[in-house]
Amino acid sequence: MSILRTSVDPASAGYDAAATAMQAKLTEIEGEFAKAVAGGGADKLARHRKRGKLTARERIELLLDEDSPFLELCPLAAWGSEFQVGASVIAGIGIVEGVECMVIASDPTVRGGTTNPWSLRKTLRCNDIALENRLPIIGLVESGGADLPTQKEVFVPGGRGFRDLTRASAAGIPTIALVFGNSTAGGAYIPGMSDYTVMIKDRSKVFLGGPPLVKMATGEESDDESLGGAEMHARTSGLADYLAADEQDAIRLGRSIVRRLNWRKAGPAPRAQIREPRYDQEELLGIVPGDLKIPFDPREVIGRVVDDSDFDEFKPLYGSSLVTGWAELHGYPVGILANARGVLFSEEAQKAAQFIQLANRSNTPLLFLHNTTGYMVGKEYEQKGIIKHGAMMINAVSNSKVPHISVLMGASYGAGHYGMCGRAYDPRFVFAWPSAKSAVMGGAQLAGVISIVGRAANEARGIPFDEAADAQLRAAIEAQIEAESLPMFMSGRLYDDGVIDPRDTRTVLGMALSAIHNAPIEGAAGFGVFRM
Repeated sequence: MSILRTSVDPASAGYDAAATAMQAKLTEIEGEFAKAVAGGGADKLARHRKRGKLTARERIELLLDEDSPFLELCPLAAWGSEFQVGASVIAGIGIVEGVECMVIASDPTVRGGTTNPWSLRKTLRCNDIALENRLPIIGLVESGGADLPTQKEVFVPGGRGFRDLTRASAAGIPTIALVFGNSTAGGAYIPGMSDYTVMIKDRSKVFLGGPPLVKMATGEESDDESLGGAEMHARTSGLADYLAADEQDAIRLGRSIVRRLNWRKAGPAPRAQIREPRYDQEELLGIVPGDLKIPFDPREVIGRVVDDSDFDEFKPLYGSSLVTGWAELHGYPVGILANARGVLFSEEAQKAAQFIQLANRSNTPLLFLHNTTGYMVGKEYEQKGIIKHGAMMINAVSNSKVPHISVLMGASYGAGHYGMCGRAYDPRFVFAWPSAKSAVMGGAQLAGVISIVGRAANEARGIPFDEAADAQLRAAIEAQIEAESLPMFMSGRLYDDGVIDPRDTRTVLGMALSAIHNAPIEGAAGFGVFRM
């Protein structure tokens, strides 16, 4: 039998401590999510409602099928910056008329929905997800264009957003724009470059330059309606394909467009009969210890995530600090690589490379569950070839063509982060648990390395070493690395697609796998040269 067994005891002191620590982190993150939901604040929201307008989140809720899930992406974007948490954009994967779509909505309560550097990065990341996974794109548009004080960071890379729309269309991926208010300057190209455009009578305003700019540039007197109103675009310019009576009508028309797309998934369908895991997903709260130096068995996570807790482990007796094997998740086949004891040795790297090759041969998506401090260092391991074996694993990850999903559960340090398919290796999705940490190395190790280097430099120059100053520097560096390795910091910089509650892992991965199967699943025909 390949059914995983569990040794988790929810009544134990260790479990209780881990669950308490995880719950405290979840509470902190939920507070940051609340800031994203609040948008521009109570006064801006009241002004928006006074104009008779729905909020961006209400528009999304009406657009999606009733009681269907919405996988919000990058909700903590811009955390820790001068910009609003969430980056004035709400984006995610939702179901419209039975079709999984990428929905991107500007939030007009935050500086008029203008595009700042973080909202641009978030939108471009979502465009990448839509293009890779063949998801129709629905833009809910109400934006004043670029955030002018930061235009130097937005203007040049911002052109990629328009390029993405045209490339999606060329690839046969439908693009739809529902215009709820102003869509000015560069923002006018969103409806202009979408396959379908819906505008609202007396509400939508789309023009390259508004009346004041036209007056300055040409001396021409004009008004909003004649220059860029919805009725003008529906009757005269032809930019509007549909003229809606109000916001609800625009959403109705948007849903109707999706219904008529005749959309079909290009990937294989999941198994029809699906069995839930045999173990309680609530118990995922207490599996990762509060102190990441304490190891945990990733099979306890796998057993609460995969269908029927059924996991065929591959090479279980070889390279045992990396667990590899086959399972199904919401009916989709998946290969899993999960760190068991943190450190990756030569055996683990070689095992991973072979497993990734096999997954590509069988066209099976890969799931990476991170808890690694990196590849092993030391004279013995260097002589055994840890560099070339680590390179072999990274080579396999880099050239693998099947879709990858990464979940950072614990540590994800150094080149181990790369070998386990971190953000730079283009996984289709990256999610983090609140317990995750990611950096070049742990704070204490990094501070210690800098201290050793400083001590050696002073000795070489014959200068006395200041122990007190060194202790202060080490403490400062350790605190800095600790703060910069936390999931809110990493998610704020879009190094992942969201920090998730561990108990939601199965649901989130199921939605991600379902989205992935909108595109064909095809493995690599070949890999780079493996140094043996």
